[in-house]
Amino acid sequence: MNTRSARPAIRAVRFDDVGAAIERLVGIANGDTGQSARVADFLLAWWNGPDNGHFPILHLCNCDATIGEDMIVIMAYLAQEPTVYPDAWGYRDAMIGLVERWRAREESTGGHHG
Repeated sequence: MNTRSARPAIRAVRFDDVGAAIERLVGIANGDTGQSARVADFLLAWWNGPDNGHFPILHLCNCDATIGEDMIVIMAYLAQEPTVYPDAWGYRDAMIGLVERWRAREESTGGHHG
């Protein structure tokens, strides 16, 4: 049995869908709420997990459904494509900004948010 054909929802995620999800998530991550911190964790774990920390899967439960769906869109795309990062959609500078915003804050307060 071809398992790829059994996963139409994952295969239906397109490059443009991911770009739209990233745009929404970057906007949220630039806020200053608990959800902003969780979205930043997600994006930064994707960008460079070893340096920027991890994304606890339970964060999906602690975000609005639409935010979680955007994260899942990205994960579904990553499951079907070779390694790709947010800069493929033109978000390199935005990701660097999130590192400076969220990870510099942690260094100055001595801890990880989440």
